[in-house]
Amino acid sequence: MQSFEKLLLENKAWAKEKKRVDPSFFEQSAKAQSPEFLWIGCSDSRVPAEIIVNAEPGEIFIHRNIANQMIETDFNSLSVLQYAVSVLDVKHVIICGHYNCGGIKAALAKQNPNLVITNKWLMHIKDTYRFYKTEIDALPTEEQRVNRLAELNVIEQIKTISHTSIIQGAWHNHQRPLLHGWIYGLADGLLKPLVTLYPDTPIDPIYKYDFQTERTY
Repeated sequence: MQSFEKLLLENKAWAKEKKRVDPSFFEQSAKAQSPEFLWIGCSDSRVPAEIIVNAEPGEIFIHRNIANQMIETDFNSLSVLQYAVSVLDVKHVIICGHYNCGGIKAALAKQNPNLVITNKWLMHIKDTYRFYKTEIDALPTEEQRVNRLAELNVIEQIKTISHTSIIQGAWHNHQRPLLHGWIYGLADGLLKPLVTLYPDTPIDPIYKYDFQTERTY
């Protein structure tokens, strides 16, 4: 049996067990989704969002990319954020990184000439390293430097989404969502909260949108 065939068999077994426990599960699930959470995580196969928080299908709206980034010019990520916040009305947005992240390791190294597109994606993490270079370089081991940059990357991504009109508009009009920056330990399976931003969290004025001024176009 080939590996992909095993996936299909496991799917049949999973669906059968779900129906045995709850005969109406798929019927209800097919009607609509109303997740409370948007999860922006790393594409790393060792960090499956639903599994590590023991969630059921339909509880979490998920977007994953290399090193869990939220880049202001990436329409893919922004469209996910807008749909989750403006259509699904999620109450919480979680950006979750993880220790020993391959993307973070790559960002701390010289650029690979064989990975031109990936290099461009990692450039934003290199910028974060540059901002915190003194702190990171002072750490004694590579593992500590990688893990600290993984934490700082999560914190910077939380700041980034707080600067978007999507989040600021939802804060202004609906007092939601809360923004959470977490990191996951591959060695122990535990999540560590790093930062939480609330709708009344002060933002540097240079990044703020002015929703008080009415404009006509």
